[in-house]
Amino acid sequence: MPKRVAVGRVTSDKMAKTRVVEIPRKVRHPKYGKYVRQRTICYVHDENNESAQGDTVKIIESAPLSKKKRWMLVEVVEKSREVDVAAMRAARKQTDEEGLDPVASELTETDAEPAAE
Repeated sequence: MPKRVAVGRVTSDKMAKTRVVEIPRKVRHPKYGKYVRQRTICYVHDENNESAQGDTVKIIESAPLSKKKRWMLVEVVEKSREVDVAAMRAARKQTDEEGLDPVASELTETDAEPAAE
């Protein structure tokens, strides 16, 4: 029997070499006929920690690797474009504390050159 291949989105990358991947699908309700969104959660083995949260990945079914891990990462289809706002604020705060505002330092350097002439 061939191994199943699926494409999903990484929802957690907090474990070492393990990713939690969510595979969304739509299923028709048996009585009412309305399509309902459902999801399948898979624990995926990522040997090189290539993927991150928000990435779209291709996974393949494998022999059991642990209690819940039954899938392996094939490739990262698309990297996430999400911006980590907390990290940006921390970096900006650090540069402000050190007095190294990158935009202001560039402006003062360019302004100082014509004045020296």
